[in-house]
Amino acid sequence: MRLLPLVFVLALAAASAAASASGPRSVLRTVTDVPAAVSSGDDADALFCDSWRLSVETANAGSWVAIPARCAAFVRDYMEGPRYASDSAVAAADSLAFASGALAAAGAGAARPAWVFDVDETLLSNAPYYAVNGWGSQEFNETSFDEWVDAAKAPALPSSLKLYNELQGLGFHVILLTGRAEFQRNPTEANLLFARYQSWEKLILRQPSDIGKTAVQYKSERRAAMEAEGFKILGNSGDQWSDLIGSQMATRSFKLPNPMYFIS
Repeated sequence: MRLLPLVFVLALAAASAAASASGPRSVLRTVTDVPAAVSSGDDADALFCDSWRLSVETANAGSWVAIPARCAAFVRDYMEGPRYASDSAVAAADSLAFASGALAAAGAGAARPAWVFDVDETLLSNAPYYAVNGWGSQEFNETSFDEWVDAAKAPALPSSLKLYNELQGLGFHVILLTGRAEFQRNPTEANLLFARYQSWEKLILRQPSDIGKTAVQYKSERRAAMEAEGFKILGNSGDQWSDLIGSQMATRSFKLPNPMYFIS
């Protein structure tokens, strides 16, 4: 648990005292409330869906199955417009800013500095698939998604490709840890090369023994194995919280945006 600075704690206490002195007051609206200035249904949906997206990204929403039906157009506009690209680019810039300092702080010890990347919606974008499958508003169809994976045509996320190359230039060992199954190794490798990713240290996919494991358990076990092999995981990038949490966490983890689906 991170302790709050004393100045911040005192400021909170002062604010609380002021609020008590002036009597009880409402601070937050529920997400179903709409400001008085918003009158149209479209604006109300946009406000709700933007707040819903924030709830998803911060994990406040918890486990969820599909995007709200009223948010399909919002998610489409977000994914196809400049905000998704901008949010992804900022995450990559934050990652690179941390990486240089972390590498210097780690020193020249025995451990090999590593950066772990998820694949789907982290290195590769499946937006072309979801564009014809409701942007997450439809029930997930494993058969059609496997066909998309076999096609090996998912494009790179531009900001992730740039970060990937920059990290390799700094001397990081790049390890890819995906929830895809071992039988998808060939198309996954082909797709990564198609998207211009090269020279990864290793590509780790789910084995038959991983069937039934949550992503948190599976990825935690693989990160523990990496460290047992002599890697020091300084950074970890993924679009799901289940890519990032659990045991043997990276020194710092970086969450990429994904309002289309949730993996536990």
